[in-house]
Amino acid sequence: MRDTKKYMSLPYNPALKERARALRRAGNLAEVLLWNQLKRKQFFGLDFDRQKIIGNYIVDFYCAEKAVVIEVDGSSHDDKAEYDAERDAFLIGLDLTVIHLRDGDVKRNLTGVMDFLRGHPALTTAVEGEGTTPPLRGTSPVEGNTTPPLRGTPPVEGNGGGLSNSPPLEGWQAKPDGVVNLGNQGGGV
Repeated sequence: MRDTKKYMSLPYNPALKERARALRRAGNLAEVLLWNQLKRKQFFGLDFDRQKIIGNYIVDFYCAEKAVVIEVDGSSHDDKAEYDAERDAFLIGLDLTVIHLRDGDVKRNLTGVMDFLRGHPALTTAVEGEGTTPPLRGTSPVEGNTTPPLRGTPPVEGNGGGLSNSPPLEGWQAKPDGVVNLGNQGGGV
């Protein structure tokens, strides 16, 4: 059962309902792999929606509790830099954080991608009254648990997603406007 208090009111275009449903049924490999890691509150106990309608857009993954959108960009996103920039600007205007992941990274380095997401500030910032690290299954939470999130280099194709204090690899950008790019998106956002 969802805690509806955590859901803010987002614009919704009902004309996209069937398209979102079709996208959920079809799903590309990278999205399915990532969904298997995010569904049923497996990731930090967070509830994610897949192919969520927000305004006139359908986003790959949405977490209302953290106000985060995750987009898997791949071959279906080639030559869509302008569209992505418009969509990102719209989503950021709703105070959502947009995280872009490359399709190839999800397929070839899912562990590194999940490590990157575990260390992402938008997903690890504690909800009021909670620590940043969820308790292990079968254990009770420790009062005042505020273990800092992992820091390090985000995964990039061919990179094991190493968690180190080394500077980010070429092609990775964290922008102050709430958009995180993992790799070159054809000169887009």
